[in-house]
Amino acid sequence: MTCQTYCLFVLSVIMIYFGCSGSALFLGQLQNDIDKLKADFNASNSDVADGNPVFIEKVKNWTERNEKRIILSQIVTLYLEMLKKTDMSKPHIKNLSEQLNTLRNTLSNDYKRFRDLVELSNLQLTGLKIQRKAVSELFSVLQKLVETSTSKRKRSQSPKRCRC
Repeated sequence: MTCQTYCLFVLSVIMIYFGCSGSALFLGQLQNDIDKLKADFNASNSDVADGNPVFIEKVKNWTERNEKRIILSQIVTLYLEMLKKTDMSKPHIKNLSEQLNTLRNTLSNDYKRFRDLVELSNLQLTGLKIQRKAVSELFSVLQKLVETSTSKRKRSQSPKRCRC
């Protein structure tokens, strides 16, 4: 997959999962802006094809729509951080940033969920006080897990209706 196709694919996936219509984001204009951005970054360099994709492989591991929104919200944020370090006076960079900001604003709850995951992964359970708190919450956490598992099973076992 060429870099141009890859960038367009990532943006298309992001737009689809975030529910943006063609009127909100113009793929043709974005393609032109991405082409200019690729020139800025010299993205046609041969080392771009080395190794695995940066984002797409990560998205494949998330299967549910809401899960994908969480990971895609982080990807949008990473693109925005990358663009902030470029020359924002260039119209194509400004346009891409505005479009990505529009997407990010629709995903604020998903980004908060991602931050919760990061916070949990960084949580240090070495102190006695935090261990006590964790132990006191254990039954409630297990209850939520059982409720979640039961509700998913009920949905998957319910008869499928014809949508004719």
